[in-house]
Amino acid sequence: MPTDHEHVLRAAVTLLLRRPASSMDEIARAAGISRATLHRMYPGRPALITALGAQATEQLGRAIDAADLDAVTDDVPAVLRGLVDRLMPVAEYLAFLYGESSLVGDPDLEQAWSVMDEQVAAVVRRGQENGSMRVDLTAQWVSEALFSFVAAAGWGVHEGRLAGRDAARSVAEILLGGAARRPHT
Repeated sequence: MPTDHEHVLRAAVTLLLRRPASSMDEIARAAGISRATLHRMYPGRPALITALGAQATEQLGRAIDAADLDAVTDDVPAVLRGLVDRLMPVAEYLAFLYGESSLVGDPDLEQAWSVMDEQVAAVVRRGQENGSMRVDLTAQWVSEALFSFVAAAGWGVHEGRLAGRDAARSVAEILLGGAARRPHT
């Protein structure tokens, strides 16, 4: 029976978030496979980390696509809430990307990240144009904040400091509490 790569990568990212220096043996145990099987799949730690980076960007890209950021609506805060809802199930991958310095400079990862960041920034710009988002914060900064908050929430859920059922709402509230335009009272 073939080993499910996605299961192995999910187990690896979960373990590496808790213990970044985990050995390949520990990662194999966490995935419920032998060390030999893990080494056949990923011949060394660098190959595993590269695969995790690729898996992370793939999962994040799917979540962004599923959020339908191009929906024709003036309710940009609702679109961003929907995006956060879609990103939370893969927040561990995002937290991993933020913490894994060996992936810095990887051209494929940087290209994928650039595309995702621009997709979110375009939504924010749309909100700035229709008056629903603050114009004194750059769209790139709001995009980066969104991803950072999702990563932090993923880490918080992972560590038991935030209930999984509250994570998406918490991220959306803190992001939109600062970035959404409020009418003057």
